[in-house]
Amino acid sequence: MCYNESTMTLLIKNVRIVGGARKFPESSDVFVSGDRISAIGNFPNKKAASVLDGQGAYLSPGFIDVNTDSDHYFTLFDHPSQDDFLKQGVTTIFGGMCGSSLAPLLYGSLESIRKWTNADKANVNWHTVAEFLAAIDKRPLGVNFGTMAGHGTIRRAIIGDSLRNLTKNELNVFSGVLEKAMGDGAFGLSTGLAYVHTRTTPYAEIKSLAGIAKGFRGVYATHLRDSIPLIESVAETIRLAKETGISTLINHFVPLLRDTKEYPAALALIEDLSEEFDFHFDVYPFTETLMPFYTFLPLWAQTGGWEIMLRNVKDEWLFPRMIKEMSTIDEDNFTIAQAPANDFLVGRTLREIRDMYEVKDAREALLHLMAAMDLRGVALYKNIDEGLLRKALLSKWSLIASNAPSFGEIEKTKQLKSDRTTGTFTKFLLLAEKDGILPLDEAVRKITQAPARIFDLAGRGEIKEGNFADLACFKDGAIKFTVVNGRVAVKNGEFQNVFAGRAFRHNSPIHN
Repeated sequence: MCYNESTMTLLIKNVRIVGGARKFPESSDVFVSGDRISAIGNFPNKKAASVLDGQGAYLSPGFIDVNTDSDHYFTLFDHPSQDDFLKQGVTTIFGGMCGSSLAPLLYGSLESIRKWTNADKANVNWHTVAEFLAAIDKRPLGVNFGTMAGHGTIRRAIIGDSLRNLTKNELNVFSGVLEKAMGDGAFGLSTGLAYVHTRTTPYAEIKSLAGIAKGFRGVYATHLRDSIPLIESVAETIRLAKETGISTLINHFVPLLRDTKEYPAALALIEDLSEEFDFHFDVYPFTETLMPFYTFLPLWAQTGGWEIMLRNVKDEWLFPRMIKEMSTIDEDNFTIAQAPANDFLVGRTLREIRDMYEVKDAREALLHLMAAMDLRGVALYKNIDEGLLRKALLSKWSLIASNAPSFGEIEKTKQLKSDRTTGTFTKFLLLAEKDGILPLDEAVRKITQAPARIFDLAGRGEIKEGNFADLACFKDGAIKFTVVNGRVAVKNGEFQNVFAGRAFRHNSPIHN
């Protein structure tokens, strides 16, 4: 017999349900019809087109990654299976974070993602969020995907590379674009206040725009401002959330080594919020970050857009000043993760690069490398305090996110995948299952029910009859199988060539 998606049935046997809407027996079966959970109980005689035996492993809702970079690196299109996520049990990802989104595009240009990838390779045939999501609808996709509207993307489209406040008319234009984006299905507004083009954005502008997103029941997500002390940046974000009432998410709020003195106090500001306050931050269970090469430059050398940055790096008169004003770099914990057109460099440490250039200062070696590669390149840098990271993971306000793209195995250029790309969620579950850093049901809630509520994903994030069948089966930190909208996408660690993901639209009945 042949089955299509609307009649497909799936029986999952002998699982221990976590993340359910109610308590279930120690061993349960789950029957899926089409894309929905049809029944939960014990069905020894029930027939189905497909049967999976969980063998006593845990079954939870599919995991929701609230902060990914697959859109920034354009692998959402280049690698549509997104199987790095599926193999971790992730069924839904969000993009458009850190102020950069693939829509809306006033002029069809993708300047805001140039810090991650070569935007010239992107084939863009959309402008609005509605057109962007329609383009995704027409392509295969392994995971569900929702996007924020990027503040930096819209702002640069309006004023280009200018570093100034918006005029009243420009803010009105921005407001109109944001209203349209939210109406088209964007899940909220994101800002990247550590990046050159938006670092000096005034609080009043952000508050005004966040108020618009709040009117659509959207989320405000922010890459914190780094031109002020960390505690002040967190306080500013809390103030915005209180004054607008918008659900707020601080992206990758990890304890960088440079912030170890400030981080506990900044975290305490969040911990002291009342229980009813809708405020969260995302974090990952690893001590390395992916950093574009240019982020190691002094702030003044990052000003004025890509071409000016590159001119600064290649200016022999500015070279000594930049070396002097760059922060010290741990050359042994700096590994090249991406080096477009220079694959032989991927995996090398900065110490090896310094030896290659025969210089004594790691900063000088990095500047030579930037100049040679026209600033293209990303480093994997170990710069996170492990003790403080564990405190963040345990916080009742934290969510788990990879802050990474899925690259897959078909990339034409060599990539050094970070552990965040391949193991964020399995590592977190292992910490709960084996190390006992927090109860398993609480760990699962952080990656299922909590993000589903924050992003208003009705019908997802809990196992119950009538909900969508996004499911993950795991044991000992390893994924046995992943189900997306009722279809088995990963089994025994292997992608099943199933593209069951959907483009989500906020406030849309498509996923509610």
